[in-house]
Amino acid sequence: MTRRLFPLMALALLTLTGCSGDTTAINTSQSLVMDAAVLSAGISTDEPTISEVDGQQRASSSLYNEQEKAVTLHYRFYWYDDKGLELLPFERARTVTVPPHQRVQVISQTGNLNASKVRLWLYL
Repeated sequence: MTRRLFPLMALALLTLTGCSGDTTAINTSQSLVMDAAVLSAGISTDEPTISEVDGQQRASSSLYNEQEKAVTLHYRFYWYDDKGLELLPFERARTVTVPPHQRVQVISQTGNLNASKVRLWLYL
């Protein structure tokens, strides 16, 4: 009987251990998320950079189209505070078309003074 209970007790302990952490914060160390389809479409980019402009935080990233045809893609910036919590107001998704062999800069700006980190999500 003990042999049968041991695996169940171990599984229960592992489950409880996995649930004990703070799950409200998001790992903001990944500042760029690109769907695989974006890479396949020939878009390359760099991680967004944050700067201060007129007392507001501004994030920008440069998208480059390596293909012979224009690529239309969607993007959204997510702003976070030092604790990794997403800040209001939430930004809506936007669409941009990158011409062949050209570079386009995407920008987001927030007046939330708690903003310290940003994530850019690119998808088709």
